Amino acid sequence: MNEILAKQLAIDFCTDVNSILSKENVFTEYKQLEGRRIFKEGECYFKAASVNGKIVASGRKDIIQWAREKFKTENGAWFMDMGCLHNLEDGLLKFHCRIGQAHPFYIATEKSDVDTKDYDIKIFIGDELEQFRGDKRFGEAFIFDGLPKDEIGIGAYKDGRLLGMAGATSDSDRMWQIGINVMPEAEGLGIGTMLVAAIKNEILDKNRLPFYGTAMSHIASQRVALGAGFVPAWSELYCEAIKH
Repeated sequence: MNEILAKQLAIDFCTDVNSILSKENVFTEYKQLEGRRIFKEGECYFKAASVNGKIVASGRKDIIQWAREKFKTENGAWFMDMGCLHNLEDGLLKFHCRIGQAHPFYIATEKSDVDTKDYDIKIFIGDELEQFRGDKRFGEAFIFDGLPKDEIGIGAYKDGRLLGMAGATSDSDRMWQIGINVMPEAEGLGIGTMLVAAIKNEILDKNRLPFYGTAMSHIASQRVALGAGFVPAWSELYCEAIKH
């Protein structure tokens, strides 16, 4: 297992690296530890990862106690199969919660040779990204929501038209997440894979681990990740309160 990822998951799930690397499922009471990956802050009811063939979960004390008893012997490789997800959601309902999202995640540790000769490539850093704030074409590439922070954008232009944009957010100091948007008229040209590989290289140059998350049903997005040199690393879900 990648060392950086193991250290990050240990912080995110309030445990230690040895527990992440062990074969035993891990269930911990959640605390906001320094260095955690930041998405939207707020109460963590329950979140879980399937990684290294095991379950790593953290959450509110009463929910995590229930989850430990329910899933302590569950095979982590099958934890996000629909049968387990139904059992999880049925139990969460007792705590007025439900599954919010579940995603596979990919990481990359090596740079790629990227052929950009057919396009004009522009890199945007820091305040240069502000020109794209409010541009609905780039809802996956950029967040513009304070935390995590948008760090880098890489756009592909042809004949003065912007055909695609990859962005990276500093979800933690160790790991930066990549998002990608390709304009409808440019789909199928390989621009998404090219830009994700290019921004991956930039992140690795900054000594951060690039990672890429997508929907379980978004096969095209998963192909982009694989084509850009990423490999599957873990799956993760979180739950949210049911609003009445």
